Order: sequence, then structure tokens, then C-alpha cells
Amino acid sequence: MTKFLASLAAMLLLAGCSSGSDSGHTQTLSVAATAVPHAEILKQARPILAKEGINLDIKVFADYVQPNTQVLEKNVDVNYFQSKPYLDEFNRQHGTNLTVVTGVHIEPFGAYSRKIKSIDELPDGATVSLPNDPSNGGRALLLIAKHGLIVLKDPNSPISTPKDVIANPKHLKFRELEAAILPRTLDEVDLALINTNYALAAGLNPVKDALLIEDKDSPYVNVLVSRADNKDDPRVQALAKALTSPQVRQYIEQQYHGAVLPAF
Repeated sequence: MTKFLASLAAMLLLAGCSSGSDSGHTQTLSVAATAVPHAEILKQARPILAKEGINLDIKVFADYVQPNTQVLEKNVDVNYFQSKPYLDEFNRQHGTNLTVVTGVHIEPFGAYSRKIKSIDELPDGATVSLPNDPSNGGRALLLIAKHGLIVLKDPNSPISTPKDVIANPKHLKFRELEAAILPRTLDEVDLALINTNYALAAGLNPVKDALLIEDKDSPYVNVLVSRADNKDDPRVQALAKALTSPQVRQYIEQQYHGAVLPAF
């Protein structure tokens, strides 16, 4: 009987330890991200966090809506997929208060084509595809406006739409589509304005393949985002520190060769 009770006590102790470990989801940090380059960069932060006893659970999404929704609904702790202007516009439209934890990298936005080899070859009446969300659509228009293809009503507005084009000397025709499918339009349009994460996922090299590309002074820094109520969580701050570490900087520089630039 004594041996039985001792064994039972040991089993209960082990069960208690196991339960504590499982409920130790407090030591797991979940992050929503798009696949390239965000999830790839997050994987470099994972071993850094592991040394601090934090398991980084990376959840990959293919669109620009779910990552913010998942954080707001507390299904995910933080996300890493968007630029600061995109976040600002999302908060404005939805009356939310998602918060920047830290800036991590810049993805110079580019214009691509399979029909022309130089922007000077863009024909009159050309069809141009661009993102249909206000932030990235405005970013696309700012890029082509900077290179003289159009004139915008407000040349500094990050949320311009085709309705804000006041001069269009080449009579460009705009197709506004979901950002994720823009690489698939390259065979159908004369010019496609594509976010770098989707360009990379489609096998495009922004440095070599883009006919137009933002410079390093782009304000569209990709950021780690949390809710206001968990921004100061030690796990979140540990991820912010890991994403801006020398190890991650070296990875970005060596892996993307200028297609993605550290913002720290």
C-alpha cells in the first residue's frame, strides 16, 4: 500500500508538472505573418527567444486582413506583416488601436512587367494593376507619380486612389486587385505594382526585375504590431529585441541582397 501511495503521489506530481507546462502558454508567443519575408525573418528570431524560454509560434497568412483581425480577437498575440501607413489606415477605418512595437525592415515597392523592359516603353493606354487597399494602392500611385507617369491631386497623400489622378498623359488604365494576386496579372497587364513580399514569393527579384522601385528612404517600414494591452508584455518586448538584433540584421542583408532592408 505504501508503494502504491508513493507511486500515485509521483504520478500526480508529474501530472501537475505537465499541466503547468501546458498552461505555460504564457511562455509561448504567437505571431501572425505573411510567408515571405516575414515568416522567414521570424524563424531567425526563434532560437534567440528559445534561449529565454519563449516558444515562438508562427502562423502564416496569405492576406492582409486576417493578421490584424486575429490579433484584435486575441487569437494571436502579435503580427508582423504590414507597414506603418497600412496600420494607420486600418486603425482609422476600423476604429481600432493596434500599436507599433518596433520597426523591423523596409521592402522597397516595385513596378514589374513581362511586356516591356524599360518604363520608357510603357505604351499609351497601358493597363496597370495595383493593390486595392488604400495604403498599398496609394503607395503604388506615389511611385509612378514620382517617375512622372501621373500627377496626383495631393502628391504626398499615402492613401491616394485612381480617382485622385489629375493628369494622366499616357492614359493609363488602372486595375485595382487584391495585393496577393498581383504577380499573377503580369501576363495580362502592361505593368503591375507589387508588394515586395508577394514579388519575392512569386520568384521576382526586386533589385533586378523591377522597372521602378522605391529608394531606401521609403516611409513604409514593416512593423511588429500588438494590441495596446499587451505591448509591454515581456514576451512581446523579447521578440522586438530579437527582430532588431545583429543576427537578424545579418540574415536580412545576406538573404535578400537589397530586396529587403533592415530598418534598424
